Parts: sequence; C-alpha cells; structure tokens
Amino acid sequence: MAATTKPVVALLAPPEATASTLYGLFDLFSSAGRDWNAVMHGRPGESRLAPVIVSRDGCGFRAGNGAWIEPDAALSECPRPQAVCIPDLMVAPDEPLSGRYLTELAWLRHCHSQGALLAAACTGALLLAEANLLTNRDATTHWAYCDALAKRHPEIRVHANRALVATGDGERIIMAGGGTSWLDLALFLVARLLDTEEAMHLARLYLIDWHREGQQPFAALTASRQVEDAVIGKCQVWAARHYDTRAPVAEMIQLSGLTERSFKRRFKSATGMTPIEYVHTLRLEEAKLLLETTDTPIEAIAGDVGYEDPSFFRQLFVRRVALTPGQYRRRFRTMRLAMQ
Repeated sequence: MAATTKPVVALLAPPEATASTLYGLFDLFSSAGRDWNAVMHGRPGESRLAPVIVSRDGCGFRAGNGAWIEPDAALSECPRPQAVCIPDLMVAPDEPLSGRYLTELAWLRHCHSQGALLAAACTGALLLAEANLLTNRDATTHWAYCDALAKRHPEIRVHANRALVATGDGERIIMAGGGTSWLDLALFLVARLLDTEEAMHLARLYLIDWHREGQQPFAALTASRQVEDAVIGKCQVWAARHYDTRAPVAEMIQLSGLTERSFKRRFKSATGMTPIEYVHTLRLEEAKLLLETTDTPIEAIAGDVGYEDPSFFRQLFVRRVALTPGQYRRRFRTMRLAMQ
C-alpha cells in the first residue's frame, strides 16, 4: 500500500468480525476532519486519519451475518499503524480460541511493541487476552463474556461494569464494553490520535451520546495523550477535574513543584497550549455540553464552568466558537431534541 503521512488506523478483520462494527469504525475514522466542515461550512475538509481494513491474507470473505468484507491489505502489507482496532467477534462466550488466530496475535504483539495503540470493541478484547497483552491488567468486554474471560484468564482484572477501560504503559491498550460502546471507543481514539475538538465534532455531528459522563472523559484522555512529561501529565489530569476552580493555573504550578516560568514553558511544550488556553478549552467544552443537553441559563453555565463574569464568558465563547452561547444552544440543542 502507498505510504501516508496521516495516522494509520488498522482495522483488523478476522473471519468472525462483525461487519457493522468494522465498517462503522471505518466510517467514523474517515469522517474525522472531513464531515464537520461539510456540514458547518458547505465544503468537506480533508480526512485526518487513514483507516485501512486488514486481514491475515487480504482476501475478501463472508462475515457471520452474510455481509461481504473486502480487506484493503494483508497484515504483511499494512503500513505501520499508529492504532489497531479489533471489532467485536461472533464467537460464543466459552468457544475455544486457542490456535485459531496465531498470525493475528503475533501481528498484534508486534504492533504493540512498535508503540501502536491497541483498541478492542466488545468481544474483540478476547484477542488481546489471547495475545497475552492483558496479563495483570484491567480489562472489559461485553457483559455476557466477562465471566468467561475471567475464568479463561484469571490473571486479568475484568470489570464488567465499565464501558471503557484504558490500561498498560501509557494507556496504550483500550477496550470498550458491549453494544454500541464502540462509538465511545472511536471518539476516544480520535481524541488520542488527533485532538479533543475533533472528537467533539464527531460526537455532535453523529449525535453520539458520549456525554452522559460529562466532559471529564475527553479531558482525562487529553492528559493521557502525552506521556513524556509526567509532571505536566499529572497537572493535566488535575485540570480535567478542577478546571472550574478560581485559579487553576496557580494550583497547577503549585502541584508541579516548578517555578512559574518553567511550568509554563514545559506545559506549552507538552500540550501545544499555554496553561490558561488549556483551561479555557476544558471549560468551553463543558459549557458546550451544558448548552446542548440542559436548559440551564447561560449566566449559570458560565459560573458552573469557572467564569465569574458572564460577559467575559460570552466574549470568549464567541471568539473561540464563532457563535454566541445562545446561537450555539439553538443550533445544537434543537438538533439533539429533534433526534430523540
């Protein structure tokens, strides 16, 4: 396959892959950077990710539900991926898997050793377990498979009640639970590979109900995007939970143990933003969520996300979003209500 400068997301298609999740992931990753511009500005942008469907030999096959799956490449032909996604598999909970995926498992281990993110939707986590990539780590999968996974691999800490688990060094192994939680997985990966704003665009564009946990999931994964500077990473995690405090930058400086000048320099180097720009980003994303999902007055939302002066909040919102809070609410709240 031709080389690309975009992050490559390899979608692994074993014979038992479900077409709906496989191609749903492909569609969402293809949409990143492209479709928001088409809706908002009348012209599509350029896709920012390069999804590619790969299989053991690259040959087409009939999925369990009868849909035809046509891979783009064999595993040996796949460009080095920044992320690998495994869709859910049509296998029974207690079905033996030993010896069935030797080529795929070796490839997964190789990709992980090369620094790729590994992600699994639903029962796709079974392959991560078979590859011995979840030993002594947290994990989740479809609720109907959790007991079987724990029984087969007692060394894995299985969390049946968690819809999303990120584990391992640098949280480079990510699993989503059952049902449509693959949508959450896709947003998580977009935020990790690109940025939080692109993930939020997709959530709004496709009305993905990621938001029931608030902005914190996006904020927390923003923190995990960089692992080189542990001090700044710790401050990002703190900011994800305390961005509404009166002086978050001063608090982060104190938490870091650095001088103000060193902290600001290292923060900008690690995140690409100044500390106050980062805080504003977290606050405004939470404000967007509240505008979309509640009837809370705009003045109250300003206070909830950390702005004592509602007029400053409005000015900042317009400068960053190019809409007033009221215009944003009318556009996205109406869309959300119309789709319920």
